[in-house]
Amino acid sequence: MAITLDLSPALELTDLQFEAICRRNRDLRLEKTATGEIVVMPPTGGDTGERNSSIIGQLWLWNRQQKLANNQYGRVFDSSTGFRLPNGATRSPDAAWLQEPRWQQLTPAQRQAFLPLCPDFAIELKSPSDDLSDLRQKFQEYLANGLQLGWLINPENSTVEIYRPDTPYTSVTNPNRLSADPLLPGFTMAFDEIFNANS
Repeated sequence: MAITLDLSPALELTDLQFEAICRRNRDLRLEKTATGEIVVMPPTGGDTGERNSSIIGQLWLWNRQQKLANNQYGRVFDSSTGFRLPNGATRSPDAAWLQEPRWQQLTPAQRQAFLPLCPDFAIELKSPSDDLSDLRQKFQEYLANGLQLGWLINPENSTVEIYRPDTPYTSVTNPNRLSADPLLPGFTMAFDEIFNANS
């Protein structure tokens, strides 16, 4: 279970200070809320790690194929990437994708640091230690900060919650494949390895 540290009013970290703490403590996965609280998330277990590898692998492979086929692609990021959202929070989705023009607008210094934007597409994979309501709130935060599409994958009941701007989320139970069209043209994720990771 994640631990939330409220450092106020004794200490209010700047973005640079928070980033420095993360770099000095690479074994910890840290996020910062919009109100300045620090969220410490535990390492995942083997099942979750294997599922997340499948998610990242499928997204990366599709992106690579898009680049080779027609030079239309974006950038794929894993769970160690920090996104500094417009509301001041720093979040690290389990997988994320950013359209190439938005990446090109960043300076070299911005690319080296926590990215100062919200991804276009984000995936969160619920692990046994995650609180479902916290993950749902995180997607509301992503949407409020510019996310165009989000998937909350819950292996415990084989469901995917789909988040889009200005609409209630929908839920799909036990999907075989799920499409991210039109945002990610032609990308479909297969869920056999994700929902059956320990079989």
